[in-house]
Amino acid sequence: MCFSASASFTGSAVIAGVGIATLFQVRHRSGWLLAAIPMFFALHQMLEGLVWLGIDGRLESPWPQLAGQLYAFYAQGLLPVIMPLAVWCFLPPGERRRVLPFVLTGLALSLYNLWFLATLPTGIGQCGHSITYHNPRTREMLVALFYIIATCGALLASRRRWLVIMGIANLAGLSVVALFRMWAFTSVWCFYAALISVMVYWQFRGMHTRESVEEYGRRHHIHGG
Repeated sequence: MCFSASASFTGSAVIAGVGIATLFQVRHRSGWLLAAIPMFFALHQMLEGLVWLGIDGRLESPWPQLAGQLYAFYAQGLLPVIMPLAVWCFLPPGERRRVLPFVLTGLALSLYNLWFLATLPTGIGQCGHSITYHNPRTREMLVALFYIIATCGALLASRRRWLVIMGIANLAGLSVVALFRMWAFTSVWCFYAALISVMVYWQFRGMHTRESVEEYGRRHHIHGG
């Protein structure tokens, strides 16, 4: 997250609260991974808070470097497959084929990025009020294109209104960041995506409420009959 360590830790705490609340709304096993997205982002922002502490000289090595590496591993190495896989798990079996290409694309990209994140040094620095994560192979334009396809494509292909809206919002945020703050793409866009993922809570809350009402109606009908 841009700005400062305090902003990162505050954002992490708020999103973690939303993440815990979201997990309490899950009624079906297929929704667990998607419901965990806010919590993943909360942990992600906490890691960047540790990076900021290192940049500010308030946390000694090697912890800031380790936090930065873990941050990049999630943002560039895991998220490309986690997002489409979460959508794939959430959809009914008959609808999953629509997002399978994005799962496979995300898996291939994740393996590619993880390999170079593990074998090449990732430079971590500060530019303006943002943190930069620079790996010579994961910052290539083609990698960025497949990243967009994997993380946003599955949401758009789901044909579920709220997931499509989430995909459009992520795509819009990603485009703005790419145009104006490309040097801090990983840091700024992941913060934006963390805020957008809060939409997951409202959806699962609504699903939980509807299912509770339907269950109450069935029980009332049985007892009434």
